Amino acid sequence: MAAQQNNGQEPDLNQLRKVRREKLAELQTSGKNPFEITKYDVTHHSQEIKDRFDEMEGQTVTLAGRMMSKRVMGKASFCNIQDLQGNMQSYVARDSIGEEEYKAFKKMDIGDIVGLKGEVFRTKTGEISIHAAEVTLLSKSLQVLPEKFHGLTDTDIRYRQRYVDLIMNPEVKDTFIKRSKILSAIRKYLDGQGFMEVETPMLVSNAGGAAARPFETHFNALGEDFKLRISLELYLKRLIVGGMERVYEIGRVFRNEGLDTRHNPEFTLMELYQAFTDYNGMMDLTENLYRHVAQEVLGTTKIVYNGVEMDLGRPFERITMVDAVKKYAGVDWNEVNTLEEARALADEHHVEYEERHKKGDILSLFFEEFAEEHLIQPTFVMDHPIEISPLTKKKPENPEYVERFEFFMNGWEMANAYSELNDPIDQRERFKAQEELLAQGDEEANTTDEDFLNALEIGMPPTGGIGFGIDRMCMLLTDSAAIRDVLLFPTMKSLPNDK
Repeated sequence: MAAQQNNGQEPDLNQLRKVRREKLAELQTSGKNPFEITKYDVTHHSQEIKDRFDEMEGQTVTLAGRMMSKRVMGKASFCNIQDLQGNMQSYVARDSIGEEEYKAFKKMDIGDIVGLKGEVFRTKTGEISIHAAEVTLLSKSLQVLPEKFHGLTDTDIRYRQRYVDLIMNPEVKDTFIKRSKILSAIRKYLDGQGFMEVETPMLVSNAGGAAARPFETHFNALGEDFKLRISLELYLKRLIVGGMERVYEIGRVFRNEGLDTRHNPEFTLMELYQAFTDYNGMMDLTENLYRHVAQEVLGTTKIVYNGVEMDLGRPFERITMVDAVKKYAGVDWNEVNTLEEARALADEHHVEYEERHKKGDILSLFFEEFAEEHLIQPTFVMDHPIEISPLTKKKPENPEYVERFEFFMNGWEMANAYSELNDPIDQRERFKAQEELLAQGDEEANTTDEDFLNALEIGMPPTGGIGFGIDRMCMLLTDSAAIRDVLLFPTMKSLPNDK
């Protein structure tokens, strides 16, 4: 697309770039430097013209975008301009734009940003087009776009040079337009439910609220070490203490962990907290929110991911972790009374565990090993063991378990919710247990947050809270295979010449 191939050989890219710089120098010498143009008045976009062709035929419009193809045929040519909404063909004739302007047009390159002014018409082959009266070079492209028919398929280059990916792959742009709509739909729904959007610190002295290893940094002005937040929880709960009854935050959090198809070290988390409700209220909210977002963005509550249909329109399944392990592993944890029995079952079922793991930890390992992969349709897995839930209220009838659920779709954890612990004495004991784990080498354990404990001692009402993985939600709703496909600029290892 960028150039014709010669004798079956790849074009010399360095030579092509050299020619483009020479063209720029020629323009600048003649007083036509495209980089000195500061604005261009655009009246319409491509899809808008196509959608409204019946009323716009014969009208003069201006649009601007990147030239993606050019076909020169003597005194008349065709070119294709790509803008935010799609592509528009233009018919460029020497007699319509003038002889000098036509010469200038013929020197333009694929990738140049151009402005078009002309009449809307339909060609003999039926394609809606612009009959150009003016073609203005707005910016010169000095690089060469990937060749049209091979496109940009190397995923490493696509992620590193997302700007080229967005130009060459329309479905990529569509994914990120959908992502923006998903975030907008979430905000619209929560705002309608009386929630207030807030912002809390990213630089914290104590990174708590999740089991994760933080990134560490140093703040020169204060001479103190800080961490990047791993969750939004502890500050949002402080706001509940302060009387802000329904709050949410959508923001980046940072976890010093590995990269894979579902994990990036910085990702978008949404957490919300609602006073005077519990985890049952969070289940209802989650079900209604997911349904609303899918309907708003996709126009349906049935989504298809990797060929598998998931129905958000039906009531979501609700199952306890104990019942899920019984259903998928054939082990009834209600009959497991001691740590020794739990270890024996783990050995028998080839479930690996560590010396520090307690009975509840081993239940969680059984769930991950045998149940998670089966939870394709929307499912709430409730009532987790206390050992893995340091910030959650105990179930009054069975204090070995807590009022917590994880929301699963496609075998993935999509959200995590609690009836929030608001007993400061109990919370201090849980922090103490986390400190002991930290001392034993668990780098993901929390440390005691004295100011948060002080807030709880001021008094926090009964509260339901939940954290949503926004990137995974975007993956499912856009049928994207990897988290990097829904992050505009995913974390990448530096190339040697970047360092």
